[in-house]
Amino acid sequence: MGIVDGFAALFSSWEAVAFALLGTLIGLLGGAVPGLSSGAMIALLIPLTYYLNPLAALALIYTVSKASDFGGSIPAILFNTPGTPQASATQIEGFPLTQQGKQGKALRMAVIASAQGDFCSELLLIFGAAALAVVASKLGPPEFVAIYLCAFAVIGGLLGKSLLTGFLSVVLGLALSLVGTDPITADDRFTFGIDELLDGIELVPVLLGTFVLAEVFEQAARREALTPDQAIAGRPQRPSDNYVTLGEYRRVLPTMIRSTGIGAAIGMMPGLGSVVACFVAYSEAKRRSKTPETWGKGEIEGIAAAEASNNATSGANLIPLLTLGIPGSTAAALLSGVMLIHGIEIGPNVFKSSHDVIYGVFAAGLLCIATYFVVGYWGSRYIGALIAKFPTQMVYPIIFVTCYVAVFATRQAIFDMVVMTAFGLLGFAMKRLEMSIPAFVIAFILGPGLERAMRQSFLLDDSGVGIFLERPVALGFFLLGVLALALRLRRRPNPPADRPAE
Repeated sequence: MGIVDGFAALFSSWEAVAFALLGTLIGLLGGAVPGLSSGAMIALLIPLTYYLNPLAALALIYTVSKASDFGGSIPAILFNTPGTPQASATQIEGFPLTQQGKQGKALRMAVIASAQGDFCSELLLIFGAAALAVVASKLGPPEFVAIYLCAFAVIGGLLGKSLLTGFLSVVLGLALSLVGTDPITADDRFTFGIDELLDGIELVPVLLGTFVLAEVFEQAARREALTPDQAIAGRPQRPSDNYVTLGEYRRVLPTMIRSTGIGAAIGMMPGLGSVVACFVAYSEAKRRSKTPETWGKGEIEGIAAAEASNNATSGANLIPLLTLGIPGSTAAALLSGVMLIHGIEIGPNVFKSSHDVIYGVFAAGLLCIATYFVVGYWGSRYIGALIAKFPTQMVYPIIFVTCYVAVFATRQAIFDMVVMTAFGLLGFAMKRLEMSIPAFVIAFILGPGLERAMRQSFLLDDSGVGIFLERPVALGFFLLGVLALALRLRRRPNPPADRPAE
């Protein structure tokens, strides 16, 4: 059984276990710092993965992303300042409970719902991904071209502020992925005589520049301190304010189950992600509630809905990555970057070529859930108190210096520091133009795969683009992409008032 092999691989390496636990703690603490995104945290850690074995490297990145999904709810509940964008839905009900002295109940409801949603999503990943990969492994290059283009249509249409900015982000990522030497003709492409670009643009400077350095520039431009402006509320009035009662758990259990399903379904769709999932689940739970007048005033059912759906996307969004080679979220894109660094094949064959490593990562995910549940259930308020005392205006100067140390340590190349700075400025400009950095990075990572699949398709048949029309699966994915664009053009729902701009 795959997961048994995964636990055997995980616990046969003290390094993998240690970095899985370390990633969980980093995710919890980093997610609780307002303004520090999980993408920035992960990108900052990627240079470290060069010095780890593949399982330890992937376990570190995966657990950081999982734990930060819950960690962002801590400042949302205690300070009315969400640590991550998806925690904004939790904030709606969480902070009113804190004002009532029920922060203990709110935090424990959040960690229970997060762990339950995450666990169910992880089971879906463990037992569903391999089965889907068997089907995906039978697809040929034309089908993968169609899948790539469908993914770009969905991602470009959904991740950008508008359809135009989303597709500009995708096109820019694809264009920069072509820099280097043509794999067939060996001609230089867009190198402008710079020898360091003959092998293409290195992934690590791109990730650090667009996700981390661009965020540092953005915070510097705002000139705002990131300290929470709310203090933790006073003492609870009665003991039950500190925990979730059995009756309350039974009341919200149907909502958690339904929200977990919503989060898992949305997580499997490239481009949607946890922010969409948590607000959809929150709105659905409120619509079904028999007492909608209590919502917005401290309803734990709202916390349960938001957190269960938020964390249910964590495992599910790896399914398109491991079955089709399509990272459907920022975290999945960064994880795919680490897989490329360690020479792990992305796509359906990964379950054969790297069986123990992949299932070891799944086992690390289960270990992460158990760890952040224990730490979050009994230690969330202490994490909140620590964040309240930490001078968060010092966070970004430290990150700025760490970026340059990390990127230089990767290959000891000054040129990588220059590339990172250039992509940091590019990322900052994209933020100001409301373009999508995740869409750009996903396209940059997938570009070589699309080019390879397209060239293989044309070598298979002399009919040119007709080969795609002759394959039913490929044609189906093309039609799916067109349908996604048509729906995006027809109507884009406005985000809730409490949802931050992406």
